[in-house]
Amino acid sequence: METMKVVMIGVGVVILALKFKTIHQEYSLYLTIVGGLILMGIAISQIELIIAYIKTIYGYLMIDSFYLKILMKIIGIAYLCEFSSNICKDAGYSSIAGQIEMVGKLSILIISMPIVTALLDTVRDFLNS
Repeated sequence: METMKVVMIGVGVVILALKFKTIHQEYSLYLTIVGGLILMGIAISQIELIIAYIKTIYGYLMIDSFYLKILMKIIGIAYLCEFSSNICKDAGYSSIAGQIEMVGKLSILIISMPIVTALLDTVRDFLNS
């Protein structure tokens, strides 16, 4: 049911934004931003369900919660950068959007380095034994 809500809101915002674009172009941008924030709010509620499932899986696997925190940060950075980048693209600032995406990717790479090093340590230990 959430999917239908998202589709209806998304299509409605696009139709209204197209209508406003011919009358007041700045209102079209504001409407797009507000619509995006509403859709992001719906997505966050879905993300909370995913986080609950991930925590359950981590409980079964007895893995350090440090990795779960890193995973949550990565998901947050990805959604935030994607949302910000799309707003910039809609406003016609694709070069800024590209910079936001690049910084997001670099941030994810930096944050994920402890996981990569732990994986390499595990592979090294496996090969040495």
